[in-house]
Amino acid sequence: QVQMVESGGGLVQAGGSLRLSCAASGGTFSSYAMGWFRQAPGKERECVVTISRSGYSTGYADSVKGRFTISRDNTKNTVYLQMNSLKPEDTAVYYCAAIRAGGEYYTPRDLREYNYWGQGTKVNVSS
Repeated sequence: QVQMVESGGGLVQAGGSLRLSCAASGGTFSSYAMGWFRQAPGKERECVVTISRSGYSTGYADSVKGRFTISRDNTKNTVYLQMNSLKPEDTAVYYCAAIRAGGEYYTPRDLREYNYWGQGTKVNVSS
């Protein structure tokens, strides 16, 4: 069973950048596809971006394409989310999630498929 701990959230002005990290333990990290999800106040949790266990495949929400970049370092058991050109509408709690995945290109976007979740890190973008 894998456990994740997110970090890197905080308060930033619109147009600024943040880098989120998700450190995993307790499992073979390279066996898991990973995803970043977010939940804004009063809204449902949504998928931001996913990455396959190999890192070969990614999938971005339209709202973050060109601004956010996901990456993973399987030697450090960590997945990252680089967020640039942040907007007030990016304000949310960001969660890291994992699913044990067979295929190297498997990147599920449905949050119901993910078995393991971190506790979340809050991102607040001021206008």
